Amino acid sequence: MPSSRLPYAARVEEVRFTILGSGSAGNAAYLETPGARVLIDCGLSARRIRNALLEMNRTPERLDGILITHEHSDHVRGLKVLAAKLRIPIYCNRHTATEIRLIHKCEFKFQLFETGHRFEIGDLGVETFPVPHDAIDPVGFVLHTPAAQIGFLTDLGHVTRLAADRLRHAEVLLLETNHDLEMLRDDPHRPPSLKQRIFSQHGHLSNEGAADFVERIFHDRLRHIFCAHLSSDCNEPGLARDEITQKLAQLGGQHVQVHVTSQKTACETLVLPEKKMADSGEKSIATPSLAL
Repeated sequence: MPSSRLPYAARVEEVRFTILGSGSAGNAAYLETPGARVLIDCGLSARRIRNALLEMNRTPERLDGILITHEHSDHVRGLKVLAAKLRIPIYCNRHTATEIRLIHKCEFKFQLFETGHRFEIGDLGVETFPVPHDAIDPVGFVLHTPAAQIGFLTDLGHVTRLAADRLRHAEVLLLETNHDLEMLRDDPHRPPSLKQRIFSQHGHLSNEGAADFVERIFHDRLRHIFCAHLSSDCNEPGLARDEITQKLAQLGGQHVQVHVTSQKTACETLVLPEKKMADSGEKSIATPSLAL
């Protein structure tokens, strides 16, 4: 899979998906289609987001919007500097917009949607649905791109039937794997009240809970799973990966690539549809392009 650090040529049919960072301290992803460029959540600093985009020959000034799942600081931290200054449209529901105004104490260019409804940004279709989390009105997304459906499911205490139904056809899935159950139970630094919040039906999804969800929605066209929002001290990348990989093996899903996101560094850019070199069987690496 081509790295986001490598130069590449923009091809009109390509879709690019990059997790810029994901964890308890901040979350943001970048999605580019032929007709749209968006962030999904903006919980990293504006400086870090700008630098990450520049490494991909992209700039924040060319963003068409920022999709927000919910108002917690690790998902909206960078909005004031990035979105308010550049007047980038923020797509969220009305309750989340109210909370963002209270948090940042400034006005933004909001594009409001009603949870459960679908809207478009260029050629990108955005389907929204509610998720169980201790925020004002949290949502998940199904991102309908010209190349694939991308499911975006982060910060939820348990998986609902609605979420499973919405993501049943996703070919790429970002899925919360926040904690290992035993590590969280044995953590000496978290008070019982915080542990109870995380374990609750409106808390965060464990590795085990994520694996159960994969079993519910698995299908032959699923190709990539990104394990996201890992706790820095109650989870380990190897544990999250192993839990999902073992479940996929039971389901006959060895073809699915499992990626573990990082709080500190961006993941490799996923380029869709995936192409391979005709003569070698290796994935093609494109050539340099100008910044978009």
